[in-house]
Amino acid sequence: MTSRKDILKGCKKVVLKIGSNIISSVREGLDYQRIEELAREISSLKGTGREVIIVSSGAVVSGIKKLGLKSRPASIPIKQAAAAVGQSRLMWAWESAFEQFNETVAQVLLTGDDMTNRTRLLNSRNTISTLLEYNVIPVINENDTVATEEIRLGDNDNLAGLVANLTDANLLIILSDVYGLFTEDPRSNHQARLIPLVSHVTPDIERMAGDAASKEGTGGMRTKIQAAKRVSASGAYTIIICGLDPKNLSRLFAGEEIGTIFLPEERPLKGRKHWITYTLRPKGKLVLDDGAVQALRDKGKSLLPSGIVSINGSFAVGDPVCCYNSKGAEIAKGLVNFTSSDLSRIKGVRTSEIEKILGYKDYDEVIHRDNLVLINPGQKDLR
Repeated sequence: MTSRKDILKGCKKVVLKIGSNIISSVREGLDYQRIEELAREISSLKGTGREVIIVSSGAVVSGIKKLGLKSRPASIPIKQAAAAVGQSRLMWAWESAFEQFNETVAQVLLTGDDMTNRTRLLNSRNTISTLLEYNVIPVINENDTVATEEIRLGDNDNLAGLVANLTDANLLIILSDVYGLFTEDPRSNHQARLIPLVSHVTPDIERMAGDAASKEGTGGMRTKIQAAKRVSASGAYTIIICGLDPKNLSRLFAGEEIGTIFLPEERPLKGRKHWITYTLRPKGKLVLDDGAVQALRDKGKSLLPSGIVSINGSFAVGDPVCCYNSKGAEIAKGLVNFTSSDLSRIKGVRTSEIEKILGYKDYDEVIHRDNLVLINPGQKDLR
């Protein structure tokens, strides 16, 4: 296998995710000294000819301190208020720190809609690309003041994985409060062992990550593994290292074997297929018969209405749906050509009967193979 140092030498575009627990705490607010130390390390990394994109948490925790709250609030309106107060302070901290090293930064706030809407996604991509062309460091965060669903369900590990794919980054580095992925939680079991390399994110690896989140942030090791899985599928590397010591960044690029590295998939998904698989949230569920499953998996065919057994959910034309076999295993994900109400009328019928039943027929296929991606590992993929 190629050495860690040689791998990193080829990574010229880096997304750096910095968690809340690295640069802030509910009790103390933002840690300006650590932000300055990180800015120094990042500026040095940028000086090696690399482009660096930051995904920075810390807005809500910073706002909690400023509002005088004693703990992280459960109420969404208060979280939004804390984000509104804290985001400007967070950005000011990064700007002040980077000014000392003659670096210019820019704030980019994103929501889930910016990633799921193809036009807005491309606009976001173009904005970030332009900033990099002008030698500016983008500092990205979720727009928590308006994105209710993102506050409730989202996390910046997920956002960082999306940004890595959006920008065609070679490497995602996640700065955590632990030293990488361990066989068990090292904070509760001192016998836990560090896993230095993950060649493929298996269900066992995902179970090993657990669910625990830090008290300062919304994500835990599981969300970091999910982000690594997403990035691996796009053909890039992910490394989880401890960010409590900012100098770990320079140690990493000097070739020290620290943290856990996740290797890219041998046959990565690119562009639209990756977007369908990892970014879009399913609006419905289709259960397929065995013949349809075989046609998708083994023959690379499109999904026809004759192979659909049942439908769940309410969706419109172009919405993402998941496809399952009769045993409940997820088979594929794709964009549908019919609404859920129309599809419920034509499920199980031949394509020649569509127009007679609906009064129109724009498509023969429920999901065209170009808009469909197989999910389960080991199956023949429709790339």
